[in-house]
Amino acid sequence: MSGLVPTGSVTAHVPALVSQAGERAGVRFLEFFTANIRNPNTRRAYARAANEFLTWCSDVGVPDLAAVAPLHVSTWIELQMQRLAAPSVKQRLAAIRHLFDWLVVGQVVPHNPAASVRGPSHTTRTGKTPVLDPSEARQLLNSIDISTPVGLRDRALIALMVFSFARIGAALGMKVEDVYTQNRRLWIRLREKGGKQHAMPCHHLLEEYLHAYLVETGIEDDPKGPLFRTISRGTGQLSATALPQANAHAMVRRRALAAGIKTLIGNHTFRATGITAYLKNGGTLENAAAMANHASTRTTQLYDRRRDEINLDEVERVHL
Repeated sequence: MSGLVPTGSVTAHVPALVSQAGERAGVRFLEFFTANIRNPNTRRAYARAANEFLTWCSDVGVPDLAAVAPLHVSTWIELQMQRLAAPSVKQRLAAIRHLFDWLVVGQVVPHNPAASVRGPSHTTRTGKTPVLDPSEARQLLNSIDISTPVGLRDRALIALMVFSFARIGAALGMKVEDVYTQNRRLWIRLREKGGKQHAMPCHHLLEEYLHAYLVETGIEDDPKGPLFRTISRGTGQLSATALPQANAHAMVRRRALAAGIKTLIGNHTFRATGITAYLKNGGTLENAAAMANHASTRTTQLYDRRRDEINLDEVERVHL
């Protein structure tokens, strides 16, 4: 056993409490992340929570893995609530609960100390993701200089997220062959969470932007390669490496600043912007959910920010 957990882009050390429990405990701990969790983002988040919790347990004097009790879990959760938002704390508690479930089934520990611990209550009906007005989204797309490969790439990526409601992870996971022609229209294929594939036709502007990107950069001849790529140093040309999510986030912030947009946007902004614009123009919540590949319209409602405009109009009714 190497003592390391692969978690996507990071590698986490096996905590001391697990190592001290023996080889079997260490293997079972590794298997929880490698065999049980397929989503790299979930794997990374769960590994971080598990390592921080078990390291904290060692620091406060918990003698071994089997001695971890509900009191330890609840105390650690209280500490997390002092610095993290409720959804983040709930995710961390879920990580600890699922990890110990896995260890109990593997007969590493006799009980799950997190099973009886309640997380913070959290209810939301609207999302907190910053959303752009349609005119701002158009302003951003029009501001991008498309005389270079990086400009063509950035315009195509932003447009893809706006017009197809794509998650950034699904967009960056696309290959060139995931843009294809069907019934004389350009279609895209997205690989969503859980390995699900989701295909939909392109908006005419997205079709235009993707076609220009593929043809003018020459990557249409590399169907198995990543669709959105990094730029090779010193050449200004696309590399064969997929664009990382952090780079995409930095790009949209940089593009927004250059376009004079003051809203502090992120990758998820465009998914919410597209859904809100669609609903404002007469689209239905059910169709928006299908286009966004949401299992429930309740999830889609978190991206519906039409009420923001209503609230602003009402605020302006206060005349002094």
